[in-house]
Amino acid sequence: MARRIKRKHEANQVSLSEHFSLIEMTKSQSALRLGLDNNPNPKAAAALANLCEQVLEPVRRHFDRPVIINSGYRAPAVNKAIGGKPTSQHCKGEAADLEIPGVDNMDVYKWITANCGYDQLILEYYTGEPQSGWVHVSYVSPDDNRHERLRIDKSGVRRD
Repeated sequence: MARRIKRKHEANQVSLSEHFSLIEMTKSQSALRLGLDNNPNPKAAAALANLCEQVLEPVRRHFDRPVIINSGYRAPAVNKAIGGKPTSQHCKGEAADLEIPGVDNMDVYKWITANCGYDQLILEYYTGEPQSGWVHVSYVSPDDNRHERLRIDKSGVRRD
């Protein structure tokens, strides 16, 4: 489903949804440090907007707090430089790693499980401490989402 991406008039910032901008969804310290372009093509930008509207905005509304994106879109060169898998959904604009300050990552994971469509939902490196780890979520489309839930920690990957 193609989404129209809006430009905010202030500073000509590209808005993907009410609370998420293209700048925050493409920010990469690795890309900056290595001098790599991390701008998505139109298809990946549309996928980012879809992810924002279908998953990130509902999360933002429910918890009524800013959602911090640790990793959103990754250009293939950026993904390779950080050791990401070539098949990473981050390269398609379909995935984000997130946290919400002051909210237990397990609570975020459980809420998305029960309330959002998603392709893959991963609770990564959560130790039981509320601010440990992060949540990875991807979204493709209602027909193509696999609803796969995983947990990753130092002992490996397991289905949830």
